[in-house]
Amino acid sequence: MTTVENVQVLKIPVIDDVRGNLAYIQSGVIPFEFKRIYYLFDVPSTAFRGGHSHIQQQEILIALSGSFEVVVHDGIEKKSYLLNKPNVGLLITTGIWRELQNFSSGSVCLVLASDMFKEEDYIRDYDEFLKSKK
Repeated sequence: MTTVENVQVLKIPVIDDVRGNLAYIQSGVIPFEFKRIYYLFDVPSTAFRGGHSHIQQQEILIALSGSFEVVVHDGIEKKSYLLNKPNVGLLITTGIWRELQNFSSGSVCLVLASDMFKEEDYIRDYDEFLKSKK
């Protein structure tokens, strides 16, 4: 069973340069081959995103710009992460409930997903999520 201890902060490799830094993600940098990339932007500071878990899909969240908080829950324990650097990713494994909140103005959340969108992979009801953890 996955727990919040399976959630990991990942360092994204950066090439430092006086002309501007370059971060890269390629095979071997993250623990899965991503099949989908999407991003959230123009999220009001009072809005919540996420509010689901995945049965099989893993994701990495990166704050490309600005900041936001990611609260993860495994059915027993909660943990919170502030993402505010474009060279740091948060790996969220399967079976972890996630909520994104407190978006700063101009924030952009990039998500690398291990699979294509499949509605049947989502658990969107919190009570159903808790039942799945027993």
